[in-house]
Order: sequence, then C-alpha cells, then structure tokens
Amino acid sequence: MKRFLASAAALAVGVSISFGAALSAEKPEEITVAYFLEWPTANQVAQLEKAYDKELGVKVNWRAFGNGNEMTQAMASGKVQIAYSQGLVPYVVAVSSGLPLQLVGVAVSYAEADNCVVSKASGITKENAKELEGKKVGTPIGNVTHYKLLRMLDHLGVDATKVNMVQMNGADAAVAFARGDIVMGCAFGGPMLRMKETGEYLMTAKEQEEIGIRVFDVISVTKEFADEHPDLVQKFIDVTDKANAAYYKDKAAALPKIANAAGMDKGAAENLLKMFSFPSKADQASDAWLGGAVQKFTKEVADFFVQQKQMDKSLPSYDDNINSKFVTN
Repeated sequence: MKRFLASAAALAVGVSISFGAALSAEKPEEITVAYFLEWPTANQVAQLEKAYDKELGVKVNWRAFGNGNEMTQAMASGKVQIAYSQGLVPYVVAVSSGLPLQLVGVAVSYAEADNCVVSKASGITKENAKELEGKKVGTPIGNVTHYKLLRMLDHLGVDATKVNMVQMNGADAAVAFARGDIVMGCAFGGPMLRMKETGEYLMTAKEQEEIGIRVFDVISVTKEFADEHPDLVQKFIDVTDKANAAYYKDKAAALPKIANAAGMDKGAAENLLKMFSFPSKADQASDAWLGGAVQKFTKEVADFFVQQKQMDKSLPSYDDNINSKFVTN
C-alpha cells in the first residue's frame, strides 16, 4: 500500500514543476473538470445544462475518473484544472508530497455513501473483525475509502498489515465481491450499494461518526490556475452554489438530470442523494468547514496516514493549501 502512495506522490512531485508552464494568464478557450460517474451530485444539473460554460465563458469539459488519485495525476500533468468531489485523502497525499493544489470548497458530505461491505457468507462482523486478518479485501488505496477502512480496522483491533488489501476501484470491487474473490469490498456510490445487496456494513455511518470519522469530498484546483484565473474559480464555485440551492428547492425536478449526468437510473441516484448533503457557500465559510474545521481535520488525516506508515511525512500545517476566499466572496 505504501508503495502505491509513494509512487503516486513521486509522480505528483515529478510533474508539478512543469505543468504550471502550460497555463496562461490569458483566458483559456476551454478547461477540464474531473468528476466521478455513479456519484450523483446537485451540481450535475448545471453540468448537463452547460451553466458552467455560460457563466465561465469557456468550454468546460467534464472527464470521469475512477478515483481521486487518478484525478491528482491528471492535474499534475496539466490535463485537468479543477477536480470536483475529489476525496480529501488523495488531496492530502498530493499536497503532502509537494504538488501545488488548493482546496477551494467542499463538494459533498456523505458519511453514509462510502463504506466497507462484508460478505454475509464470511460470518465476519465488527465483533469478530480480527478474522479479516489474512483475508483479501478490495479497496481503492490512498483515498477517503481507504482512510475509513484503516480507521475502522484500528478501532476494531485488527492489524491492518495482516489484511491482504488489494487495489480496486469501486466497480472492480463490486465484481470481485459478487464472485466471492474478496470477503470485504470498500467503495463509494453505486458499487457500494450493489455490494450491500448481499453483504453488511462493517460499521455503520453512525458508528463511524462516533469514533471521529468525518467524510467529505472537496473542490480542488491547481494553484497556478487559481492564481492566474481566480475569476474562473470564483464563477465555478458560484455556479455550484446556485445549483446546490436549486436542488434543495426542487429535488424531484433535479433528479432525472442528475441521474442522467451520473450515468445511473433514477432509483439508484435517489438512494445515494438521500445520503448526501451539499453545504452552501455560507456554511462552508463557517468555522464548521473552511473557517477552521477542515484545516484541523486535514492535519489529523495526514498525521494518521503517517502513523499507519502510508505516507512518509505530513506537513506542519495545511492552512496554506486551503483557500477559503472563494466561499467567502
């Protein structure tokens, strides 16, 4: 696992020196935004209706990725300027290794929409979780899902070094879970729901929150893009905020468009959306989010990954990598 994180970090550092040169202070003709399929979010109405293109005055290309680390690599290469709903952990890994990214907003909070599902046939529950030692578990490595897994294993007294963790994106984990190749699969969104049909959560979202696990995705941008095109970043945040507000005013009208953009049927999208919350700009500017809590939690996550020997080092502080000005304007 550490080798995976280290290689991702090395890539980030290796290309961070050069990718900024590809950006120009002149307004670009188009930008690329990273997002996830089977991850329905309120802003996807604006995505589908091209409200971002209209308000930003540039062509906005939406590119789907399998996990947040893939988003990081694309941003490091200069192919992506904004990552929407990037997991906090991939962001932490990237900036801890020196990649100049900025966290400029919170995309979605979703304690219940990201979890680890144990096969009912295995007989493993949180009470006898040590039986996971020596067993094969499918999980994306180096993201929020992985962080939650490690925190749960630590809390349940399981030696994570003895668990055979296999790098799998959610869709792959769901397939392996259905075949019986793994006793537990960890994923977010649609793949998690598919595994839940024949499995049980290792720990519920409420139980996780009780031990201090907080789960949210972020809006991140390259520092060069934020420095050279702050107007575009501001408009992106503003369009997202308006879309979130419109969703809460009429969820029924928004649902078909969100499901379409997410590549899901309406029922599955609706089930996930019930687990999501989309904080407003005003909420994000408060002490509960970018006014202080996110900075503190980011440091806690980084230190935990160092403790678990998943990263070599954390930064003394992540305050300089979190830019709250776009949610306060």
